[in-house]
Parts: sequence; C-alpha cells; structure tokens
Amino acid sequence: MKFKTIFYIIVMTLSTATQATGKQLPPCPSSPNCVSSQATDTDHFIAPFKITGNVEEAWAALKKALVSQSRTVITNEAGDTLHAQATSLVFRFVDDIDAILDADARLIHIRSASRTGYGDFGVNRKRVEMLRSQLQQAHVIE
Repeated sequence: MKFKTIFYIIVMTLSTATQATGKQLPPCPSSPNCVSSQATDTDHFIAPFKITGNVEEAWAALKKALVSQSRTVITNEAGDTLHAQATSLVFRFVDDIDAILDADARLIHIRSASRTGYGDFGVNRKRVEMLRSQLQQAHVIE
C-alpha cells in the first residue's frame, strides 16, 4: 500500500503542468501527444496564429475561444502569456494549453499537450486547429 502511494505521488509530481515563460513555450516531449508552434520537428510543429487585425483584439478573441470550449479554463494569465487546462469528459485527463502573444511579430504562439499518456489520438492538434478556425471566423488571424 505504501509503495502505491509513493508511486502515485511521484507520478503526479512529474506530470505537473509546465507553463510558458517569456517568449518561449515549454518544449514538447518525444511522445506524439503534443503540438507547438515553436517545435523544431515536423511531428510536433503546428503553425502559429498570424494576427491580421488589432493585436489586443486577437488576444481577447483567443481567450474567448478558449473558455468557449467545454471543460476548458484559463488558469493563469500574465501580460502576454496564458495557461489553460482542458479536462477530458470520461477519464478526466488534463491537457495543458499555453499561448504567448508576440505583438512585434504579430503572432500568437500556441502549445497544447497531454499531461499523461503517450498518444492522444490527435486531440491536441484538433484543439489548436479548432481555435484557429474560431479566430479566423472572428477575422483576427489569417
């Protein structure tokens, strides 16, 4: 019984969320359950959001799009960075979403990653593409 408790504590500690700092998103692990606009490999890379209109409006639209997704909450926001968590319906797995606003480059860098497990059946890539679609419909990104 003690071994299970200690093992659980270790696993939960190692799987805690990492958040964006400055202009850098946390790197993706080697597993295929993460996408990032700052990834250097093709398996994890996803294009950043290119802002066409007002930078502040695009950032506000991203926040609105995030909270409109079911079981998704913004847990931390500091200036030009934000962190959100999306919880799966059945097994209550938590995915982390990080975004960085690069106003000078007129980009929003985005990362979505599962905290646990190896594969994600493309959920994180679909989530980012859904956000992209919502922001395009709001006419704030390309």
